Amino acid sequence: MSHETLVRVYYEDTDMGGIVYYANYLKYIERGRSELVEALGMNQIEMRDVAGIVFVVTRVVADYLAPARLDDRLVVHTAHRAQSAVRWVFDQEVRRGAQVLFRAEVTAVCMTLDGRPVRLPAALRGGPL
Repeated sequence: MSHETLVRVYYEDTDMGGIVYYANYLKYIERGRSELVEALGMNQIEMRDVAGIVFVVTRVVADYLAPARLDDRLVVHTAHRAQSAVRWVFDQEVRRGAQVLFRAEVTAVCMTLDGRPVRLPAALRGGPL
């Protein structure tokens, strides 16, 4: 399964050069992962409050390919796969039209509230999703 999230670039997202500040791409892809989790039918607040588990990002490999600018309409494309019983990997791109501006591979793990690794929910295990 993959998911697409729409993002508009606001003035607050840009740097002095008028382009999206590099750290804001991490915010955009976080929104994409959150939307994908919801589309999978999982509620992260319930996971935390009822099951006592959360997703924690442990690794990001990112490539900045071209700048986004004020008022651009962007699409965050998010695909995912289980890599192990506790590790979840996301392949994400931020696109303007057909042009890929930013690409990242993000690894997250499922953890208890006291920081111990725990198995991913059953719906997410077992190879490519």
